Amino acid sequence: MTDTPRADDRLIVALDVPNALAGLNMAEKLGDTVSFYKIGLGMLTGGGLALANELKQEHGKRIFLDMKLFDIGNTVEAAVRGLAQFELDFLTVHGDPHVVRAAKEGAAGKDLKILAVTILTSLERADLDAGLMVPGAVGDLVIERAARAFAAGADGVIASPQEAAAIRALPEAVGRLIVTPGVRPAGAALGDQKRVATPASAIADGADHIVVGRPVVQAADPRAAVESILHEMASSRVITPKRA
Repeated sequence: MTDTPRADDRLIVALDVPNALAGLNMAEKLGDTVSFYKIGLGMLTGGGLALANELKQEHGKRIFLDMKLFDIGNTVEAAVRGLAQFELDFLTVHGDPHVVRAAKEGAAGKDLKILAVTILTSLERADLDAGLMVPGAVGDLVIERAARAFAAGADGVIASPQEAAAIRALPEAVGRLIVTPGVRPAGAALGDQKRVATPASAIADGADHIVVGRPVVQAADPRAAVESILHEMASSRVITPKRA
């Protein structure tokens, strides 16, 4: 590859590393090829919030804080209000309507987008049975949870690439975001993800943003891995309409 592709906000790189120092080192390696990062619960005790603030305020990056909050309404509202002061971009909560409504109250007056988790992309029907979830195909449950989350006010949802097209077709999805983890470049290991797709196909199916973690941060050359994904996204010739 001779031409270095430009950073694309549709690509969110998950900084699935042990601590803030490792996250900052990875961001420095990736440089201007990445404009949007996800910081998850696993790094919370390793300085994740400090890293989020530094990448946002000092490096001009967009930040997706993946906390998957779930609790009673008052607690969720208070937690979101506290997190919203950092002026970050996305925050995840579980897609139960009472959680979504409380999170939106906590984010009132801020630009923070509340994204509802439908069903984790690492889960399949057997996992839902073990958790006493209602019967039904995983895809159908994801779509129903997405519709209910939108009705409760969610700015977007987290869903696997395999459900993105069906969610995008929902009337409630107009003007809302779809963010898809479980994205793996062609030839990459699946890891613990069970419902996956390539970057180009996820975007073609209606995703506004794709999340890629281990195929980048565990690569021998992370920057080259990102450039390969960006080339794939560019070659797909898919232009995603601007949404909320």
